[in-house]
This record gives sequence, C-alpha cells and structure tokens, in this order.
Amino acid sequence: MSSRVVTAFRVVAFAEAVSWLGLLIGMYLKRVAETTEVGVQVFGPIHGGVFVAYVLLTLYTARVQRWAIGTTLLGLAASIPPFFTVIFEVWAKRTGKLEPTSEPVAA
Repeated sequence: MSSRVVTAFRVVAFAEAVSWLGLLIGMYLKRVAETTEVGVQVFGPIHGGVFVAYVLLTLYTARVQRWAIGTTLLGLAASIPPFFTVIFEVWAKRTGKLEPTSEPVAA
C-alpha cells in the first residue's frame, strides 16, 4: 500500500504544478493580454481541485510514511508557491522520505 500512496503523491505533486502553470497562463491572458478569460475559467477549478487533493494526500502520505511534523509542514507549504510541489517531491525522494515502507500503519 505504501508504494501506491507514494506513487499517488508524486503524480498529484506534478499535476498540482501543471495546473498552476495553466492557471498562470490563464491569468496572463485575462489580466495582461486582456484577450480571454477561458484559461482562468478552465484552470481555476482544475487547480483548486488538484490543490485540495495535494493537501489531503500530503497529510495521508505523511501518516503512511511517518514524516516528522517539519517535513509535513514543508510539504503543505509547498502547495502555495507555484511549482514548489515538484521541488518538494524531488527533495523528499532524494532524502528517502518517499521510500515505500514495509510496515503497515494502524488505522
């Protein structure tokens, strides 16, 4: 189960960054280029949904992987600046925080 949680976390971290990119492009088109609001209308809800999924999955991954509170807070904070979820995911992978655990977590 741990490997599925880790895989899901990595996928959602990447998706959160991609949805940020779509929203930023949409905001540029709406506010700077003043051409269309479609980007914001499409990527706003997508980013919102992926953001919530990332936050919830970060909390669940922290529990399954037995992260320290500092790591958990860093993972949650990474959801705010654009693209930091990918930076956190790379860091967590390199430091062994996303290695599948062999012990089951009590429910």
